[in-house]
Amino acid sequence: MVEIMSERPIRIGNFSGYLGDRFTALDEALAGDPVDVLIGDYLAEITLAALSAGYRRDGSGGYVGYFVDQLRPHLATIAERGIKVVANAGGFNPAGLAIALRDAAAADGVTVNIAHIEGDNLLAELPDLQSSGETLSNMDTGAALSDWGCTPIAANAYLGGWGVAAALAEGADIVVCGRVTDASLTVGPAAWWHGWRRDQWDELAGAVLAGHIIECGPHATGGNFSGFTTIPNMLVPGFPIGEIDADGTAVITKHGRDGGAVTTDTVTAQLLYEIQGPRYLNPDVTVHLDDVAVTELEPDRVLVSGAKGTPAPPTTKVAVFGQVGHQIMNMVYVTAPELDAKVELLTAQFHRDLPEGVTLDITRIGTAAVDPESQWDATVGLRIMATSREREPLDRYNLAGRVGSLYLQSIPGYFHDGASTLRATPRPVIDYWPAVLTQDKVGHRAVFAGGHVVDVPAPSATAAVTAQPVHPEPTPVPLSAQVSRVPLGTVAYARSGDKGGNSNVGIWAISQEAWPWLRAELSTEGLRALLPELKELDVVRHEFPNLRAVHFVLRGLLGTGGSANQRIDQVGKAVGEYIRAKHVLVPSALVKES
Repeated sequence: MVEIMSERPIRIGNFSGYLGDRFTALDEALAGDPVDVLIGDYLAEITLAALSAGYRRDGSGGYVGYFVDQLRPHLATIAERGIKVVANAGGFNPAGLAIALRDAAAADGVTVNIAHIEGDNLLAELPDLQSSGETLSNMDTGAALSDWGCTPIAANAYLGGWGVAAALAEGADIVVCGRVTDASLTVGPAAWWHGWRRDQWDELAGAVLAGHIIECGPHATGGNFSGFTTIPNMLVPGFPIGEIDADGTAVITKHGRDGGAVTTDTVTAQLLYEIQGPRYLNPDVTVHLDDVAVTELEPDRVLVSGAKGTPAPPTTKVAVFGQVGHQIMNMVYVTAPELDAKVELLTAQFHRDLPEGVTLDITRIGTAAVDPESQWDATVGLRIMATSREREPLDRYNLAGRVGSLYLQSIPGYFHDGASTLRATPRPVIDYWPAVLTQDKVGHRAVFAGGHVVDVPAPSATAAVTAQPVHPEPTPVPLSAQVSRVPLGTVAYARSGDKGGNSNVGIWAISQEAWPWLRAELSTEGLRALLPELKELDVVRHEFPNLRAVHFVLRGLLGTGGSANQRIDQVGKAVGEYIRAKHVLVPSALVKES
């Protein structure tokens, strides 16, 4: 157990939720309310796929380069205030990022202790792991990696937070990581600060939950929130702060000067985001979300409590990527009337002389108004995507040339956006394999300048992964005599996301009065009735009564993962709003309350 830093809660502020988040967020966080630790989350499954391609081209890169630009102007301030910084901007090369930061600090005359976390990159070790009996089975299908039929180009294990805790305990001011879990950026500092043991399951569970809530930045302050019209100052929503107490309970807040708001609903939205049910698996602890509750203490201060922990699973996830082909896409536009006939002819023309091995996915986007007031009200988009295992057939097909060749020989009202350039070069298609690996096969360690290494052992106590609980389907509730046909979003909020090939969506009642109706309405078959595209898919349903929420996992909606599927909503971020747009019969009293 490390030395307890303070008996007060640790204040952890987020300044990045993904690769591409607001560049000025670190400036804002340092100008805002005091924090003990700043965390930046840059990685996602689809982000790793993108970084892998760059790392293969240039082995000296592979990390988030602009993180150095974000941090460098503030190195002196960070050192002066004693603020710790933890980020997973290291991507495939955390050692390279640590060197770049040390060089920047030295050039600026700033003394900071920088460590990096490594051990997650297992690409070179895959053959030996498989020879030792590790099948690296797929989390969704159970198939062995050897059955994939694709050559891995990247393989990164999800590490827990104890490497970060060890680095901080050894005096690190800045800790850069590769593929630790998103929540580990919070768990590590909390464990270090409070001096937790590795078997303090409830405390660790609470920290994982707090980390899950703040990891996506403005998601917790009104960003991507169904009720965004109720949130003030949404032009530039601020970044959240988690105050994690010694018992693992947390208060979610934000910088007082910044826009947005922290409410029970913004916190609920992020709590339900990208989970797979009431069991939340982490390399350090299995988190049980069944009894989690959110309580507003005062404006912009929401207490999150009730998380329970049990020993971590004996395995962790490994994100394996491999190139499975090439792809090219262009958008064209079609103008009413007679849209069906126009799209039918265009589809046939794009399929004419299609080379062997090339598949087309043609998706119509939008609906034209019956009596359009503007030209754009009469216009729908048509996305043309061509995919092939090899690049040569796509080059021969020449999608850009095909788009341009149809102006004089196809339909009236056909065009592409003249302000954009038609794409002529195919891009790689990177497939995703969520593998399972025994934790003691991962060499987790913290590395300092000069080569000092702190090894982080695998958990000494683990428990077999327990299946998600089974919640019975609700009994249908007869509708009242007075009903209104309105969008589901009139009485419910939603948040959706992705985990590999699965999309998840949490839907919760805006009011307590609407919860019994929502619970009964959103049975598994009720959801299938709303979304015909789920016809062939496995749907898993759970309930969170404390949150007035029903949660669904839509298995396979995203194919094998966001980096390879052909959906326009590639990682399922809009599925929740699509469901809220569906019209349903709602008791009129609930509609009046809303």
